[in-house]
Amino acid sequence: MKTKILVLEDEASIRSFIRIKLKGFGYEVLEAETGKEALAKIDDTIDIALLDVMLPDIDGFEVCRQFRMNYPKLGIIMITAMGMEEDKITGLGNGADDYIVKPFSPKELVARIESLLRRININKSNEEIKSSTIKHGRFILDTDKRILKKNDKLISLTPTEYSILEFLMSYPNKVFSRDEILDRVWGKNYFGDIKTVDVNMRRIRQKIEDDASNPSSLKTVWGHGYIWSTE
Repeated sequence: MKTKILVLEDEASIRSFIRIKLKGFGYEVLEAETGKEALAKIDDTIDIALLDVMLPDIDGFEVCRQFRMNYPKLGIIMITAMGMEEDKITGLGNGADDYIVKPFSPKELVARIESLLRRININKSNEEIKSSTIKHGRFILDTDKRILKKNDKLISLTPTEYSILEFLMSYPNKVFSRDEILDRVWGKNYFGDIKTVDVNMRRIRQKIEDDASNPSSLKTVWGHGYIWSTE
């Protein structure tokens, strides 16, 4: 089954460029010109959404927020304007997995899509999936269902947030640099900014820690990186 991608972009020329290039790489593409149209077209058969930030009606951030709320396993990539650093942070803060800056090449776009697909395990066969759990104190990570529970309560995670936790929880009490986390979760060919790691860490802490400003599990080791602490 082909990977299905929803492209939300109000500029017809850019939307057409993305559609042609993605179809050339074998993806199935759905198009939306407005936020309302994208919200009407989204369903659980779509694997990844590419969302432009600047739209004539509902902005891409609000679309992202609603997508993430209703489709937690959906892969989301924001399309931002060059130099708009705040757009990147806002997009990730609203639940996006990644962002790409205009103008971008087809090679970069496909690399980001493939990296995200690996994180959401779209292409993983049933034979490759092994049921197991990682338990640390109040936390249970089910690597079969790809879910996290704290005190038996389900915590909603984006595909990227889950991948970060699976990596760190598999190596408790070991410090990993941001570069190491970026390579492991996003892939060695990732084009993006290392700040992506920090933004995702902040979001995860807000979801799992009793006090996000004083974390007891997902800790920062200043000057070195991050650690999943069981101590």
